[in-house]
Amino acid sequence: MTTAPEATPTIVLVGHGMVGQRFLEALAERGLTATHRVVVLCEEPRPAYDRVQLTSYFSGRTPEDLSMTDPRFIEDHGIELHVGDPAESIDREAREVTARSGLVVGYDVLVLATGSYPFVPPVPGKDARGCFVYRTIEDLLAIEEYAKNATTGVVVGGGLLGLEAAGALDGLGLTSHIVEFAPRLMPVQVDEGGGAALLRTIEDRGLSVHTGVGTQEIVTGADGSVTGMKLSDGSELATDLVVFSAGVRPRDQLARDCGLTVGERGGIAVDERCRTVADPHVFAIGECALAADGRVYGLVAPGYEQAQTAAAAIAADETDRSTFTGADLSTKLKLLGVDVASFGDAHGATAGCLDVVYSDSRAGLYKKLVIGGDGTLLGGILVGDAEAYGTLRAFTGSVPPVPPESLVLPAGAGAPVQLGPSALPDEAVVCSCHNVTKGTIRGAVTEHGCTTVPEVKKCTKAGTGCGSCVKVLGQLVAAELEASGVEVDKGLCGCFAQTREELYEIVLALRVTSHRDLLDRYGREDARGGDGCEVCKPTVGSVIASLAPTIGASGYVLEGEQAALQDTNDHFLANLQRNGSYSVVPRIPGGEIAPEKLIVIGEIARDFGLYTKITGGQRIDMFGARVEQLPVIWARLVDAGFESGHAYGKSLRTVKSCVGQTWCRYGVQDSVRMAIDLELRYRGLRSPHKLKSAVSGCARECAEAQSKDFGVIATASGWNLYVGGNGGATPRHADLLAQDLSDAELVRLVDRFLMFYIRTADRLERTSTWLERIPGGLDHVRDVVVRDSLGICDELEEQMRAHVSHYRDEWAETIDDPEKLARFVSFVNAPDTPDPVVGFVPERGQMKPDLPLLDIGMRPMPTAVTESEEAALEGSAQR
Repeated sequence: MTTAPEATPTIVLVGHGMVGQRFLEALAERGLTATHRVVVLCEEPRPAYDRVQLTSYFSGRTPEDLSMTDPRFIEDHGIELHVGDPAESIDREAREVTARSGLVVGYDVLVLATGSYPFVPPVPGKDARGCFVYRTIEDLLAIEEYAKNATTGVVVGGGLLGLEAAGALDGLGLTSHIVEFAPRLMPVQVDEGGGAALLRTIEDRGLSVHTGVGTQEIVTGADGSVTGMKLSDGSELATDLVVFSAGVRPRDQLARDCGLTVGERGGIAVDERCRTVADPHVFAIGECALAADGRVYGLVAPGYEQAQTAAAAIAADETDRSTFTGADLSTKLKLLGVDVASFGDAHGATAGCLDVVYSDSRAGLYKKLVIGGDGTLLGGILVGDAEAYGTLRAFTGSVPPVPPESLVLPAGAGAPVQLGPSALPDEAVVCSCHNVTKGTIRGAVTEHGCTTVPEVKKCTKAGTGCGSCVKVLGQLVAAELEASGVEVDKGLCGCFAQTREELYEIVLALRVTSHRDLLDRYGREDARGGDGCEVCKPTVGSVIASLAPTIGASGYVLEGEQAALQDTNDHFLANLQRNGSYSVVPRIPGGEIAPEKLIVIGEIARDFGLYTKITGGQRIDMFGARVEQLPVIWARLVDAGFESGHAYGKSLRTVKSCVGQTWCRYGVQDSVRMAIDLELRYRGLRSPHKLKSAVSGCARECAEAQSKDFGVIATASGWNLYVGGNGGATPRHADLLAQDLSDAELVRLVDRFLMFYIRTADRLERTSTWLERIPGGLDHVRDVVVRDSLGICDELEEQMRAHVSHYRDEWAETIDDPEKLARFVSFVNAPDTPDPVVGFVPERGQMKPDLPLLDIGMRPMPTAVTESEEAALEGSAQR
């Protein structure tokens, strides 16, 4: 099958990785997808995905989660994407590309984005069963499957990808070794001091590191499988699995075969506009390209810049004469839980430069700045603490406004200076992935009207690459808004000038136990003496309920003034539905329930004519209860051993679980027991927004823990704790807070995390939003919760202990108090009269709300129903 160039010019892209996808986006931005036919030949069986985050697959992210390709983008721009069909040959004279399937595509412009391939040392046994490379999702799937029957793994290569591979093996429960030929880990990025700090931290995690030695032979057994590895120093390691991660080589064979010029050590030679030096109709970008400066760039940021440059050249855009003559190789990563960053002239190759170094081997910290003779910041290395990376990298090439030593000293050791975004020059590159300067970000605020970080991201693409610049991005946006005179009232509402966090601190410090007292003492002048509003009343009510045991208030939300502060659902401890009826959700900890309790739920639903449905949180929801029936239903549930599931409150909802090692052959921990323990510990905990959790018994993640506010995934060594996930309207994968925790360590960190969130979050702010908003983000939360950097962890733990010890079931407290029961009526002046507009009609053997009643305010004439529908409605009719 052949398709030749037609009247519409054709652009053929060979390769669809991260750089290839960025090239397509650059074409679309310049309108070329509307004027050109665009054909993409992709070797892998899936479109472009985030290879930078490849290792996150072992933390529960799926291949779909890693995808960078929106199907709507491909469809909207008419791009012809052929996955699993790589280019096999190029005929430059005919300007045709032939794919593996036999498809022949004519081109006017050909762009090669074929990437690189893993280098495997030519040692005996390198192709044995049990040897892998670490490059694609398919590689990871193969490693994961083989590791099920392995106990030990060796990674050949101690660079960026090698350390990620070692972390993956460790996460799979294998005893892990790293073999690096150089005298230190990450020899390209860090110096001897940084390598020593990194080595100590990694060895403290239980991994074995062998530096200064090479692999001589892969030893195999009788069946051809890996059994060991011989090293150049004469030693031998017993292992079942080997991962080669010893660097990459440009994938340039297609170019060689069609006569394009390639470098002596590989790479397709291109000029400063990324056009091949041998053919003006062919471009090369990404890891397959030998740039005009004679280097092959293996990072994604230079690849993105090349993609932009090539697109501008193809568009003949006179307003964008972009060239690529070199790139910033700055890198910030978290490897095996260790922050590692390098930027600029990290190794001090500039003549006459000086080093400013801070090192604390006990704490695993190493910070080095390279300073020129005139005080210019030339580069640096950060290991163990890379918090200042974004600002320091942006200052590279300029003279910082403060002494360099003040930039590396930790808190308490010489009063380190925190440079704000205002100190950066406009030409400073804030986002190296997309080459976005501070000036561009300022322009997004002042010229394009962006007022939030997400808006600036969309406008400039800053922060959408590796994400290391997001903190600085947020600071710049806030500073620019303030400089523009945009004064944002940060007060909670018209009644309080304070934020929710500030009100929380006031309530905690002064033991304020009522909304009225708080309003009269700390409200705005014109609000004092009033009743408050619909914003502050439930917010303050929630704060008081969260701190009730600590400040001496009643934790029961229908007690005294608290009852008047609650939202609609909390008023009746049940979820209001659209026809005025309520739903009842009893707690089923961990999703585990005995048959006898299932029968009780079925009997109650039958007797009251309730609609039943299994929820996504592994519970059973019963819909259609009238307000006056709620206490009666609760009484039967409480008698059977149930309690409130708090489906109505801004509090913990559920802790889902898989069956874990008790039943599942892949399980490595008892996830059900842990889920039950966590749910019973945090039940009833009032918070700024609802809380959801889950516990998975292995890395297969059947409980979907990474889509929860706090999620737990079992490892062979304990538990990994993830925080800040959300599976709702704005999905977000949770971030790893800590790993390989014991039961006690896990509970202690969850205690701290939840109470710190409750303490500092805004009103109605989910943990996912809070984690992205709070200054310092995940790193700051980890410092506070794990390292106790603020010295408040004892207080947080004590607050949680008080909550646990004072917990009382709200349903049980209500049905035992005749005074409280009096509120459960449809009409105060006619307590025995049910609401006439709450009616139902049959559907699928159950009942549903009769919505027309809401429009006409009366029950319509009955219509004929079938016998089965009549039976389904019997309970409702008897009411």
